[in-house]
Amino acid sequence: METKYIFITGGVASSLGKGIISASLGKLLQARGYRITIQKFDPYINIDPGTLNPYEHGECYVTADGMETDLDLGHYERFTGIETTRDNSVTTGRIYLSVIERERRGDYLGKTIQVVPHITDEIKRRILLNASKQPLDFVITEIGGTIGDIESQPFLEAIRQLRWELGPQRALNVHLTYVPYLAAAGELKTKPTQTSVKQLQGLGIQPEVLVLRTEHELSEDLKAKVAHFCNVDVAAVIQSQDLPSIYEVPVNMQRQGLDDIILKKLGITPGIVPELGPWHDFLERRKNATKIISIALVGKYNLQDAYKSIIESLAHAGTYNDRRVKAVFVNSEELNKANVAEKLSDMQGIVICPGFGQRGIEGKIVAAEYGRTHDVPTFGICLGMQMMVIEFARNVLGYSDANSSEMDSGTPHNVIDMMEEQKTITQKGGTMRLGSYECELKEQSRAWKAYNGPSSIKERHRHRYEFNDGYRSDFEQNGMQCTGINPATGLVEIVEVPTHRWYIGTQFHPEYSSTVLHPHPLFLSFIKACIDGTAEA
Repeated sequence: METKYIFITGGVASSLGKGIISASLGKLLQARGYRITIQKFDPYINIDPGTLNPYEHGECYVTADGMETDLDLGHYERFTGIETTRDNSVTTGRIYLSVIERERRGDYLGKTIQVVPHITDEIKRRILLNASKQPLDFVITEIGGTIGDIESQPFLEAIRQLRWELGPQRALNVHLTYVPYLAAAGELKTKPTQTSVKQLQGLGIQPEVLVLRTEHELSEDLKAKVAHFCNVDVAAVIQSQDLPSIYEVPVNMQRQGLDDIILKKLGITPGIVPELGPWHDFLERRKNATKIISIALVGKYNLQDAYKSIIESLAHAGTYNDRRVKAVFVNSEELNKANVAEKLSDMQGIVICPGFGQRGIEGKIVAAEYGRTHDVPTFGICLGMQMMVIEFARNVLGYSDANSSEMDSGTPHNVIDMMEEQKTITQKGGTMRLGSYECELKEQSRAWKAYNGPSSIKERHRHRYEFNDGYRSDFEQNGMQCTGINPATGLVEIVEVPTHRWYIGTQFHPEYSSTVLHPHPLFLSFIKACIDGTAEA
């Protein structure tokens, strides 16, 4: 079968959930046995979101091959279990950079470089790229932003051209819009959706399927009205109502026949509807997990998208431990020795979150000390692991001035130091230790047991600074063991205090690898330790 292309666009407002719809559709097609991938095209001019503040764009997700990407790629991987790559994430910045570099080399033979055809041709090439490298039945392409954004127009023009070139049996558009409810009038309003579709039509794109985001049930009459004014089949108007969990969206989409409709419009006989057995088992277990455990997220970014993958990984692990995890944000800038007990004493576990820079690190160090001295299960990730190391150096090894050279370049005890290969780098974007690297585990360590006993694992990284190996013997002689080591570089990947109930720090980011059907073993082990310490255990 020739590869077929599904384009997901959005209108009326941002943050409607295009990424969740894309991931859900991918899951449904995958369940039917199709080979799929999902890619995100973002209209901002940054080369990637790696240099963006999380308040601007949420967390930066990292692929196994080391690309810093939009957080929606995390949804794609969590729903489908497919590893994305740098080819699944494209920005306007990457498109223009590629075209400009080609122009500087003289590849265009003196032609005037224009948005059409040069930029749109590069966008089309990128859309088709994944299917040129591997056999795929479906490529789902999510276009970031909202219809009407000036920066989205080259992407929409590229889609228009591709739909014409591929034909109606190989390409279609799913348009996600918002149907607001006006409480004063007691009515749902379809005019914003009509306007959004007219804008899309004005660009030469007729959507074949509409997904209407709503907080209220949509009547059949309202859906028929939308279909009539938007030139869409009534059956192809799907509602995406608020649900208790994003993981219920694929089931809701399947119930309304979204995948059936798309297959038929692309000339494919749908066949038997897949049962989604393991997915339903997960949802049932999640529904029945009524006992709550509270986990403190100690970090400096007070928005859930900044720690999206961590929150979802905790939720996965909670479900498989038959618990509902309540992630409680604790602002590390406001945390100190005077209030740490008040903030953390009711928590069953502590996650010391990743990040960069000086702001809020002393609060993370205080949290690490509290977790260690009160035997509260504590999980430090990347910078969080480094703060656990600094705390141990200050309060156990007696190096009261211990620090990271990132925070204090003059510290006499730089227990965290810049990686040697990073010292000559001046650019910030895409220059860290990124992507998946091997880690050898110490046998019988808690980490080794969590992973169920392999000698070697691979995990994803995003950092510049590392555990200073010159202090390793000091730490190990005093109770903090280095139980995960990169075999190629000797880089310390995991530290733990084995006498503690659960006290582990990882230089890598395990949250990037947790999926709905395959929760990450470290998060499973961490949550189990949190439960074992409660009265209900």
